[in-house]
Amino acid sequence: MPHLRVRGMKEEELVEISKDLLDEMVRIIEVPRDHFTLEHVHSTFVYDGQTDANRYPFVDVLWFDRDHLMDEVAKTITSIIKRFDYEDVAVYFTNLKKNQYFENGKHF
Repeated sequence: MPHLRVRGMKEEELVEISKDLLDEMVRIIEVPRDHFTLEHVHSTFVYDGQTDANRYPFVDVLWFDRDHLMDEVAKTITSIIKRFDYEDVAVYFTNLKKNQYFENGKHF
């Protein structure tokens, strides 16, 4: 944990930046690398009667409360994704409650 779910960009682009993205997340959040998950979620955007699967990168960050790090994490994620010239990148944070997060049947 944390878990980053990325949609609205090409999977191969996410793969290309994954090392840099995780390097920066480890540095900022100070959590061991193997605690992170990075997921590409296929999605299709519909706009003006057309579809476009890679129109607008949207990153869901699910983590335990680290509100003091949100600005730096959001800026870093945005900067790394914008290497591919996306006009806009959205980052959304969801704070998970440790007593509601279970791993192997036990909560944190």
